[in-house]
Amino acid sequence: MLHPTHHAAQHPDKVAVAMGSGALLTYGELDERSNRIGRLLRDRGVAVGDHIALLMENSVPFLEICWAAQSAGIYYTPINNHLKQAEVQHILDDCGAKVLFTSTVVGEVATTLDRSRLEASFVVGGEVEGFEPLEQALAGLDAGPLDDACEGSEMLYSGGTTGAPKGVRKELSAAPLGDAAARQVQTAQGIALFGMGEDSVYLSPAPLYHAAPLVYSMTVHRLGGTVVVMEKFDPERCLALIEEHGVTHAQFVPTMFTRMLRLPAAVRDRYDTSSLQMAVHSAAPCPVEVKRQMIEWWGPILFEYYSGTEDVGFAAIGSEEWLAHPGSVGKPMSPVHIVGDDGEEVATGEDGVVWFEHTGTPFEYHNDPDKTAAITDERGWRTLGDVGHLDADGYLYLTDRKSHMIISGGVNIYPWEIEEVLGTHPAVADVAVFGVPDDEMGEQVKAVVQPTEGTGRDGLGEELIAFCREHLAGYKCPRTVDFVDELPRDPNGKLHKRHLRQQYWDDRGSTLV
Repeated sequence: MLHPTHHAAQHPDKVAVAMGSGALLTYGELDERSNRIGRLLRDRGVAVGDHIALLMENSVPFLEICWAAQSAGIYYTPINNHLKQAEVQHILDDCGAKVLFTSTVVGEVATTLDRSRLEASFVVGGEVEGFEPLEQALAGLDAGPLDDACEGSEMLYSGGTTGAPKGVRKELSAAPLGDAAARQVQTAQGIALFGMGEDSVYLSPAPLYHAAPLVYSMTVHRLGGTVVVMEKFDPERCLALIEEHGVTHAQFVPTMFTRMLRLPAAVRDRYDTSSLQMAVHSAAPCPVEVKRQMIEWWGPILFEYYSGTEDVGFAAIGSEEWLAHPGSVGKPMSPVHIVGDDGEEVATGEDGVVWFEHTGTPFEYHNDPDKTAAITDERGWRTLGDVGHLDADGYLYLTDRKSHMIISGGVNIYPWEIEEVLGTHPAVADVAVFGVPDDEMGEQVKAVVQPTEGTGRDGLGEELIAFCREHLAGYKCPRTVDFVDELPRDPNGKLHKRHLRQQYWDDRGSTLV
């Protein structure tokens, strides 16, 4: 049976979770803790098909609570613990959660929330005013499985690139635990084909409120492996954990590769990463040179896939294939159509919006039928809004998101192409490119750069613009460059470009230099 209860019965003392800080959780403890939390939820009126939310940092209780909901037929929504009060409130209200779990780490935000419609609020790790300590609430509850145990489902929220985040709601099967009818069991069976199983040690260096880290971590638990969870990504600590735990599989985003590559050679060489069998990456296109350097360092073990929380389409590519098709995200697993602004398919090699003919798991945007309809055309094709093209061999290349496109003088410009060039300059630690107001052209290309540590800024803007002109057509190059100490990325590497861009549109370009 592909469920932690099976592994708890077979190997109760095996480590299920190892935190980067050293905290451990065995399969026996995971089973008992999740069962108790499930009983607590039932006692507080949370039935099959109801909803809970988590506002917490990466921790052992995070996964205990998720498994409690997953095994009790409940929807569970982890909320980004870096959001502000209004952003958290929107998700909490929109998902319709009956219960909220939080921790002392984010208690300051949690206490400002309107929780009047909740049945209960619990805190782990100490005390927060207005929240019931979880340990106190669990005291005396039976650790046996629920009589009505069945498979639940995560309901995660999109990043809100073009507006408020929307919940991606997939059908809750309520199938018996570990039953093949459950979507999560089918996912585990698919991942097992890539060599993951009871002997696997999986490193999750990213926040668990994101789709891939959470789903992969829980999938490894279904397979009986060990999950190593970093509280916060640190490039050297990541290498140390790979060596310490003999990590076999790990999942990264491109910014993590960049940060590891920028460690001094002596630091990188200090750690043995030879246990790694597969380094998965996704979430954003990886700069070609960054990926090439990672393959040179770790060998041909990088595996990239393209998908989304919505499961609209899927493409994947291994290292050797990628070296023959650098920059590709792989061959799509279902028919893909590249569609131009006129709604017609474009020629091979031309950019357009990527539409998938046969999508994955059925879903809807929670409480937003208009947005659900907007990503579906009359033929039933669906899109994530990404722009890209297919080559003659059928490999997919992503250019950018349509919502990020700059239209300058009627010409479409895709920021990712410019960001990839600027990211190779030794003075650039991070970069964001977007359009800002221009009275003549409508928009002009703006680059906002986070310089590498110790780099002076005098004359650097002109140098970077000249560097772009060596590699790109003139109309694609930034007209101006601004500098910041740090770009607004979340811990998973997602750049909050909408907020950055909005500053310039609000000021109508008054900050241009």
